[in-house]
Amino acid sequence: MPEVSRSLTLPFPLDIRGVLAPLRRGRGDPCLRHDEGGRTWVAANTPDGPGTLVLRVRGDGTVEARAWGDGAGFLLDGLPALLGAADDDTGFVAHHDVVAEARRRSPLLRLTSTGRVWDALVPAVLEQKVTTHEARRSWRELCRWFGEPAPGPAPAGLRVPPSAAAIRSVTEWQWHRAGVDLRRRTTLVAAARVASRLERAAALRGERGRALLRAVPGIGVWTAAEIAQRAWGDPDAVSFGDFHVPSIVGYALLGRPLDDEGMAEVLAPYAPQRQRVVRYLEAAGHTRPRFGPRYPVRDYRAM
Repeated sequence: MPEVSRSLTLPFPLDIRGVLAPLRRGRGDPCLRHDEGGRTWVAANTPDGPGTLVLRVRGDGTVEARAWGDGAGFLLDGLPALLGAADDDTGFVAHHDVVAEARRRSPLLRLTSTGRVWDALVPAVLEQKVTTHEARRSWRELCRWFGEPAPGPAPAGLRVPPSAAAIRSVTEWQWHRAGVDLRRRTTLVAAARVASRLERAAALRGERGRALLRAVPGIGVWTAAEIAQRAWGDPDAVSFGDFHVPSIVGYALLGRPLDDEGMAEVLAPYAPQRQRVVRYLEAAGHTRPRFGPRYPVRDYRAM
């Protein structure tokens, strides 16, 4: 399989693991891997077909990229945006001392933009209303069973995420075996039927892009925001409806928990960069206090 390559010098220092962190679904993610040689491997679906991208940052900051598969050209063309070059924080003002300090401590934080809606959509839907552990288990199993092996000389086990066609082929018992309940699999199948049209959301961007995603039954504000944060690096797409985010924002900025309405009010001065505030707070280590038992882990395969 032919290899294509490119070198890129960015006009800013790069924290490649930090920039790509939102794309990685746990240490066992079969689609994104950091190896012991300092390389980052990404397997992806693109409009041109599946592709594999491997990145290495040299000592002088130059990024060396190699790619394989039908999607190789698309992945290389999208490399600057993937590494945060399209992120623009012009006009951002820290209205809280906590935010100013978090920003000072994370000078390399940039928002990634993959340009790929479908690959962000599947794990986002899997994460609806379940624990992270459950969602990541389902993601790994669907990728292993229905994702293609990554093109090129990729590490063993690196998989391209399941395509829309593959998701449409999953049977009821296979969904059950992967631990995906009826509501989430119905949403995934509905999205798979219009997957090519949903890719337009990355070009529309902002609220228009998120509105297009929400046209799919089962994709609400939270899911659309999670997709937008990754597919086009949306700096204003806050994950309203999240179990943790309102409390993280509330305790960090006010010293008390908030609901979605309260979070919207306290983040309002930061529009159109409200999600950037959340990222700064998370990067600084702000979390919600634990006062009770963890959310129970369910295994739908046993039901």
